[in-house]
Amino acid sequence: MTQNVALVTGGTGFTGRYLLRRLCELGFEVRCIKRKNSKTDDLADLEIKWYEGNVYDAELLEEAMESVTQVYHVAAAYRATNLPDQELVDVHLTSTKILAELALKQPNFERFVHCSTVGVLGHIENPPADESTPYNPGDIYQETKADAEKWLVEFSNNSGLPYTVVRPAAIYGPGDRRLLKLFKMARLPLIPLFGFTKGLYHLIHVEDLVEFMWYSTTTKETLSQIYICGNPEPSSIKSMLKIIANNNGRHAHFIRIPSSPIFMIAKVIEKLSKFFNVEPFLYPRRVAFFTKDRAFDTSKLASVKGFEYKYTEEKGIRALDEWYKEQKWL
Repeated sequence: MTQNVALVTGGTGFTGRYLLRRLCELGFEVRCIKRKNSKTDDLADLEIKWYEGNVYDAELLEEAMESVTQVYHVAAAYRATNLPDQELVDVHLTSTKILAELALKQPNFERFVHCSTVGVLGHIENPPADESTPYNPGDIYQETKADAEKWLVEFSNNSGLPYTVVRPAAIYGPGDRRLLKLFKMARLPLIPLFGFTKGLYHLIHVEDLVEFMWYSTTTKETLSQIYICGNPEPSSIKSMLKIIANNNGRHAHFIRIPSSPIFMIAKVIEKLSKFFNVEPFLYPRRVAFFTKDRAFDTSKLASVKGFEYKYTEEKGIRALDEWYKEQKWL
């Protein structure tokens, strides 16, 4: 029987760390590309062969890909406001091209799992969106992720490379701080809600995402398919805040604030931050978090035989609230 050898990119990121642990639990021989300054102390208990360098370094990837049976391409330059556009092109598109071409050369290669993003669909005018919704990227991050996904699908259809594309919705769970602001807001006596939309936000717990990424390699049903990975139903910002407040024995009270002035302020702050080469404390995408409806039809994912969600929205949010409190961040 062929030993399963998995190469993971982006393994030191939030999702990647969970993926590395899961693959090690499953008995894979695990390899991972990491940057020189990436911290791996919390992964020291795992048997991982590390390859240090850029994810688009062709020579490094050729060495790391030898005899690999599965690739989990998770690397992303996420929210990297100060990176040149070419770096995003290289991290997302160039790396995908090199890895895919190398995968074809491996004699026992089984599956290329490409981690994209629902961001390739941009703003959803009429939610929910599904896998047939046209590409509509709205910034350089989304554009380069879309380019990588489109290239991989075309390349694989022409070459026969076995692949599965996963498009995660909002990934959350212990270890991530992106939703921390929401949990802090839930503790306010009067919680502001920006704009007058429903504020739909589609979540996927990191453990559910990682489980599907691995599980997708075990069935032909997912071969050459794209999956939007999110909970069965979207959440609303308001409903999430209510769950958090309830978890702390409180009743949430809300006030609506027009979003237009906040967007204008955020745009000015973002421009000034770029000029002074500092991270903005407020930017349009953060405001959009509260105002745009991001809802998806995830029935394709739910229909995959044998895959089951571990976390409901309420179970996941309550667990994350407790974890934040354990870290003394709240």
